[in-house]
Amino acid sequence: MDALLLALLGCLLGEIGDKSQLLVLALATRYQRNGAVIAGIVVAAIANAAISATAGAWIGPMLGADARLLFLSLSVLFLGIGMFWPVTAPDPLAGWPTGAFLTTMLGLFILGFGDGPQFLVLGITTHSGNPVLAAVGGAIGVIAASVPVVLLRDRIFAALPTRAIRLGGGVLLLIAGSVMALSALALF
Repeated sequence: MDALLLALLGCLLGEIGDKSQLLVLALATRYQRNGAVIAGIVVAAIANAAISATAGAWIGPMLGADARLLFLSLSVLFLGIGMFWPVTAPDPLAGWPTGAFLTTMLGLFILGFGDGPQFLVLGITTHSGNPVLAAVGGAIGVIAASVPVVLLRDRIFAALPTRAIRLGGGVLLLIAGSVMALSALALF
């Protein structure tokens, strides 16, 4: 259960106010087809989480316990640093000739590939050795961060202090990642 909860909370926190939410907002506003956009979000989140968990399950057995903890700490640090990075609106994919589902699914899959939440799922899987729970938690976290944007549109950004959440979450993740790294290096 640790892998599931860590992935869920970490991915949810990492997605708040991120470019993925801005892309979802643009696509939901453009298409006005909530069901198709939500289905695209779900498929993209599951695909990215599955790729990360598969890679983590492959890498994990090759590493020792301290190296796995260091790998996890680096993924947490990467996510924390990313939360301080200024977020710019991504390309709204206006020129794509595909429908709401396919545009959302491909756009979010490409945008999420190599993003902080994907590395977090990779790090959690590498450390815990439980790819299924890490993938499920990561996918649920991304979905939980994105679906309210589809349903509430701009109102969610007015209701949430996204800048404060990103700064506070970034500090929290940097502290947690640093403690894990120091522990993995036997300095703490």
